[in-house]
Amino acid sequence: MAQPALKMDDHYTWDDYLTWPEGERWELVGGSAYAMAPSPVSEHQDISGELQSRMHPFFKGKKCKLMTAPMDVRLSDEDVVQPDLLVVCNPAQIHRHIEGPPTLVVEIVSPGSARIDRVVKTELYARFGIKEYWIVTPFPCMVEIFWLQGDRYVFWKGFSHEDVLTSPGFPDLRIDLATVFEFALQQHAGELKVAKEGPAHYRTG
Repeated sequence: MAQPALKMDDHYTWDDYLTWPEGERWELVGGSAYAMAPSPVSEHQDISGELQSRMHPFFKGKKCKLMTAPMDVRLSDEDVVQPDLLVVCNPAQIHRHIEGPPTLVVEIVSPGSARIDRVVKTELYARFGIKEYWIVTPFPCMVEIFWLQGDRYVFWKGFSHEDVLTSPGFPDLRIDLATVFEFALQQHAGELKVAKEGPAHYRTG
């Protein structure tokens, strides 16, 4: 998600949203319109595709359905988002859009979206009762999982590219993150450094 777009008014609703050009991607948070990047960077796309390919077999044939962007999620008349991936466990929510909060939402952080994903959307998703929220950072490669307790998220667990991801809401789901982040690691190979410290020197006597 990018920064708020220039707008003539300060407040938009679902009805306004439906009139906007289909070729443009927007989100609404509290009635404010946010223009989304028209084409995510390659590592963002690769991570999304890798996660989808590993999650799809797990959810296939189950009550809960995995979906990917672009898919409108209408949380309220003033809050409409398009998560990178989402899991919906109530079939009655599935229309041309998703009506109400999914069970699980995944956001892959893009350049410029960190504040929105980590602050604005964390508050928004907790307020609407989304039980599980994953924040995926392409580099440094990590997945942070937040689990809803009452009306706020608590940090459940963090994973790096060396780990196998597990989920509090879907305990049997396991994802080897080495393959999910393989392309991102290749893109940033020149930035990988190993910090080494020299031997400690102690003064005696």
